[in-house]
Amino acid sequence: MNGFFNKKALIGMLAVFGIFVIYVLVLYAKLAFTPVSSIVSSAPPVQRGSIVDRNGKPLAVQTNFYHVGVTPHLVRNKAQFADDVSGPLGMESSDIMRILEQNSAASFVYLKKKITQTAYAELKKITDAKGYVYVNYDRIPGRIYPENALASQLIGYMGDDGKGLAGIEYSMQSYLQPSEKDGNAKESQEKNVYLTIDANLQYKLEEIARDTMRTTQAESMMLIAADAKNGEILSYISLPSANLNEYSYASVAETVDRPAMEAYEPGSVFKIFTVSVACDQGLIRPDDSFLCDGMYERRIKGGEAVRIKCLDRHGWLTARDALKYSCNDVLGQISDRISDDDFIAKIRALGFGQRTEIELPGETYGSVKDSDSALWSVRSKPTIAIGQEISVSALQMVQAATAIANKGIPLKLTLVKRITNKDGSVFYEHTAVPKERVLKQSTAEYVLSCMETTATSGTGSRARLNDISLGVKTGTAQMASKSGGYSTTDFLSNCMAIFPVEDPQIILYIVVEKAKGETYAGRIVAPVIAKAADEIIDYLGMSRGDAASLEHSGKISISAARPIILGKKLPDFTGLSKRDIMNLVNSNGIQVKINGSGWVKSQNPAPGTPVTENMIIELNLE
Repeated sequence: MNGFFNKKALIGMLAVFGIFVIYVLVLYAKLAFTPVSSIVSSAPPVQRGSIVDRNGKPLAVQTNFYHVGVTPHLVRNKAQFADDVSGPLGMESSDIMRILEQNSAASFVYLKKKITQTAYAELKKITDAKGYVYVNYDRIPGRIYPENALASQLIGYMGDDGKGLAGIEYSMQSYLQPSEKDGNAKESQEKNVYLTIDANLQYKLEEIARDTMRTTQAESMMLIAADAKNGEILSYISLPSANLNEYSYASVAETVDRPAMEAYEPGSVFKIFTVSVACDQGLIRPDDSFLCDGMYERRIKGGEAVRIKCLDRHGWLTARDALKYSCNDVLGQISDRISDDDFIAKIRALGFGQRTEIELPGETYGSVKDSDSALWSVRSKPTIAIGQEISVSALQMVQAATAIANKGIPLKLTLVKRITNKDGSVFYEHTAVPKERVLKQSTAEYVLSCMETTATSGTGSRARLNDISLGVKTGTAQMASKSGGYSTTDFLSNCMAIFPVEDPQIILYIVVEKAKGETYAGRIVAPVIAKAADEIIDYLGMSRGDAASLEHSGKISISAARPIILGKKLPDFTGLSKRDIMNLVNSNGIQVKINGSGWVKSQNPAPGTPVTENMIIELNLE
């Protein structure tokens, strides 16, 4: 009886095993007849919000890329295979052959990584038709940057893991691609980030900046244009810059976010803040005079002497004159009236020596030494007063300038206009964030009027515009030498502009590093300020010639793209995108001929030409 049950159990076990074997064989057969190329072996696509400009123009958008791999020993006719796939892969057949031959013993090798969706569709069509079942595609989340190098350091870059590695892509990661949160599906959805910059204005100013780089043969350049009423940055430029769609090929210099990360000595532009401190504490009056004999000199007990050379013997000067002529001697004398502790405290209150906390990673603190520090000397205060022995960032300079432009109250700078949910609803909207008052209103207005004098008849006169008032201060600083001390050939030229003086709307700050030939900022940067300010004024539609009568609402309105209506004269189309000019309204038989793609670089007839019937407008894009 026991033998019977043992035999019966054995038969049952064999039957179960047989069923299992049949199941495995069926699965194997199913897989065997499934083309490998149809299997995408990667994580499911990750949705990520877009980065757009203030008007919604796409700057970074979600896409998918594909890694293309193959099993080399399964490729029977390597030459034919290489010829078939070389086109979509954008590779030479010989290069594909070499990869296959060098990895002939490998079970798997990548032919190319990160091909586009279009290339993938073309390649898969070929591999399916040819029966190349040994080709494998790995789908990975990726990014397309439609404007290539435009504002590249600001926008940043996303890595293969789907996470931001730099710029806004990094700092706004939690909004662009939130982590999953139980019970809060809306919060875990991707969001779109609207930047404060205007892409069209950014393009126009980048053209000016690149032209400046070419003409001065400079090594690098920075430009920031900010709304003086709310702290929104309208243009953010760091050159050289990288093409974000080819980021892996970029040099280190092309990836550095200079306005946020670079700390430097600003030179004479800093003098506006020194005068602000002294004036605010009642230590100087507008009619106080100081004698410049060409050398600031101070002796202390023990015979130690401080000597700071001035560019000229200016004679008797007021503080206004000292800024006008950028007099080192008088600024040193003004600093003597300020206590060490009060001077440093006020400088820090203006935002130097600390981060602006703008929405960017890696922001520098700069460097402001304390009066009780071992690095402090009798030379420190007069030297800081003229913009040396202190390091600042371009962002710090602009934020400090908001105090002068905004009647003594600095504003927090921002690069994020709004954040919207997936359905378009507003998650966050920027409003001006005033900081604590650091200057009296009378001080801010006085210093701004001094800057206007500098623009009309001083070192910043090359920045002057005839039909709108600018407050300007230039500065030239020797850069540090690799061997120690200061270089005799490398200079940093910078210029701050605030306009219109009657009711400031725009703060414009430009830095040019290591220009060849000319050294003084008044000749290098001031003319660039004029060009950039002109462009901004026209683009924003600011009034010219009657600035004194301006009434400002507290906001700068930059409208979204709208149809272009031709008036009596042709407008300037330069800098508009192809999308923008597609809205051009044809009337009276006028024809528009568009050559190329991208942005308008030239037009015929020229701007200002009277509009006539049957006119042909030719627009050349690049």
